[in-house]
Amino acid sequence: MAAPRHSDHPREFLKTFSGTVVTDGYQVYHKLTKERRDLKVAGCWIHTRRPFAEFIKSVGQDTARGSSTQEAYSMITEIMHIDNTFDDLSVTDLKKQRQLVLSEKVDAYFAWAKQKYSQVTHNSTIGKVLAYSINQEEYLRAFLSDGHVPMDNNYAEQAIRPFTIGRKNFVMIESSNGAKASAILYSLVETAKANMINTFEYFNLLLTEIP
Repeated sequence: MAAPRHSDHPREFLKTFSGTVVTDGYQVYHKLTKERRDLKVAGCWIHTRRPFAEFIKSVGQDTARGSSTQEAYSMITEIMHIDNTFDDLSVTDLKKQRQLVLSEKVDAYFAWAKQKYSQVTHNSTIGKVLAYSINQEEYLRAFLSDGHVPMDNNYAEQAIRPFTIGRKNFVMIESSNGAKASAILYSLVETAKANMINTFEYFNLLLTEIP
């Protein structure tokens, strides 16, 4: 059973959370930040780069070479690669390096994107992808001013990948309660894995102690 995509679910899920949510351009999250002063949104650069990567894959490297799509992909990849070299820095030093090294490159990317957008048909594939970048600029820049904020939500996406792969098998989930129970179980499994706890022993303990 697919969950309806409206604000009730993220509002409920994030009701006790305070801080920055790294997400794609789903507008509901932006709506929630207007309702709460303790919640912020940072854009995900992987989501921003993905359409460029998919286009390059569809037409082939040779065809894409020298195109605006390839140029955008290369610019974003460079920014992300440089940020990855800062992984061992403290939060304070990470923020400083982002300001010193990456701020100018991010400025250059958005200046380039806006210039290209003015030159292409807005309803074209490249026009729509550039519009996404431009519309998300405020959120995509958030990582520059906060060393706690990653450039993407890849870690979270990798954590839910087993659920995504297995969802075709979940034909017996025919209600919201069933979907909620499934989500709770997956959350417990991924929490155990993230904390390097033996999943079987963790569930054995829970099912023994909770009753």
